[in-house]
Amino acid sequence: MSQMPSGCSDWFTITQEQINLFAEATHDHQYLHVDQEKAARGPFGKTIAHGFLYLSMVPSMMLNDLMAVIGEKTILNYGVNRLRFVQPVPVDSRIRLNWQVTAQEQQSGGIRYSVDLKMEIEDSDKPVMAAEWLLYVL
Repeated sequence: MSQMPSGCSDWFTITQEQINLFAEATHDHQYLHVDQEKAARGPFGKTIAHGFLYLSMVPSMMLNDLMAVIGEKTILNYGVNRLRFVQPVPVDSRIRLNWQVTAQEQQSGGIRYSVDLKMEIEDSDKPVMAAEWLLYVL
């Protein structure tokens, strides 16, 4: 691969239904996420998405584009470095992911990729999340 792949996802709207389903799946029912009345009186004026909710959306926001470049392969999560949730994502916000493969290293049985991630929220210059995602591709 001569040039490292990169991309930008479509915009995705974070809904209260998604937040509630994530709360159920993870047993994280903090009022900031699920209690719309109480959250309206809180620091953000409405409910916000769990950071791990939009982190968990990263594969769906980029893997199809990455596989278009590297081919249909088995991709495993290897880890996340320097993960930061920079600002909250209020309900009904639109987010998208910018990503860039920064390194690839041949390892026994596969290749480890390092991918810089920056998730943005519509109408803000400040990202909502930044991280280095490590993938192991077989």
